[in-house]
Amino acid sequence: MRWRVHGERRIYANPWLNLWLYDVEQPDGHRYEHHVVRLRHLAVIAMLDEERRVLMLWRHRFVTDAWAWELPMGLVEDGESPADAAVREAEEETGWRPERVRPLVYSEPAAGITDTEHHVFLGEGPARIGEPTEANEAERIEWIPLTEVRGMIRRREIVSGATLVGLLTLLLDEGGPDGDQART
Repeated sequence: MRWRVHGERRIYANPWLNLWLYDVEQPDGHRYEHHVVRLRHLAVIAMLDEERRVLMLWRHRFVTDAWAWELPMGLVEDGESPADAAVREAEEETGWRPERVRPLVYSEPAAGITDTEHHVFLGEGPARIGEPTEANEAERIEWIPLTEVRGMIRRREIVSGATLVGLLTLLLDEGGPDGDQART
């Protein structure tokens, strides 16, 4: 059951997003115009220390006028790999650099309306390299025990989709009902 595209046109563009209008036909023959938001790709990093704490930022988002904890994240620049972008964002936003980085999870948060890709990485062996260079990113930067994350999610202290995808993957990897380590 594949939708058929009869045409497309960009109706708005800027460096952050592009809005397109598609002429689509559904498998049942219904044809209409469908808006698509094209966004740059996002790199996210869940940096863990040896105590199984994750580095998070307490930040305000003006769009929702809400405060919440988030993982370091940002847009992938032209010519930059998602992994390099994740490390750059960690350094700029927190002043910490991971020694090792590996893919954790990939997601397409709203594939029916946008084409953005979210690349979430696990960063291990963090080293403090200095103060954050991005002054407008966070009010606080803290190492949060992974065992506290589930409760924070329930209390809506963590609401960012990219952050949730990364942290829930970490909790799945950890095992146990509250993210307790189940490794041997």
